Amino acid sequence: MGTIIERLKNGIITENPTFIQVLGMCPTLAVTTSAVNGIGMGLATTVVLMGSNVVISMLKNIIPDKVRIPAFIVVIATFVTLIDMLLQAYVPSLYDALGLFIPLIVVNCVVLGRAEAYASKNSVWKSLWDGIGNGLGFTISLAIIGIVREILGSGKAFGNVVMPAAFEPITILVLAPGAFIVLGLLFAVFNYFTAKAKA
Repeated sequence: MGTIIERLKNGIITENPTFIQVLGMCPTLAVTTSAVNGIGMGLATTVVLMGSNVVISMLKNIIPDKVRIPAFIVVIATFVTLIDMLLQAYVPSLYDALGLFIPLIVVNCVVLGRAEAYASKNSVWKSLWDGIGNGLGFTISLAIIGIVREILGSGKAFGNVVMPAAFEPITILVLAPGAFIVLGLLFAVFNYFTAKAKA
């Protein structure tokens, strides 16, 4: 039980892929125009992380060191292809919104980094929970960025109007520069509370 909590806390807070490790910035900045898109990308990445961590952990003693990274990429690409096809078949609206960024999960530093740093050195059980923890950390980060951009940039949350009629949306926040602005502000907030907790 201690390992599960440690792995979840590590992925969500201590080594959060977005706010602490600053990994996976391409999808973070590109797909977070809304909370739904952010959550969709985060959950897709979580499934890939879980599956690839488990398989890589199972094969860690079989894969030769010389072809370690290419083998990891093949495993990751297999899970990404499955997710890509499932989203296209069952959630076409999300598939259309995320577009090219679903196949790009193959080269997402979060997924490859966890395969190399953790799954290739630990048991299947620990690797599974590491994938879940880092996936949830990534999902929560994208959801927060997406909801801030959506509320302040369009006055909506999950597609529903939440701001009063007098509210003037800050349109730049749903555009590309807005991703950098919101990400920078959230970095500051996250780091402030992390530093305060350590003090």
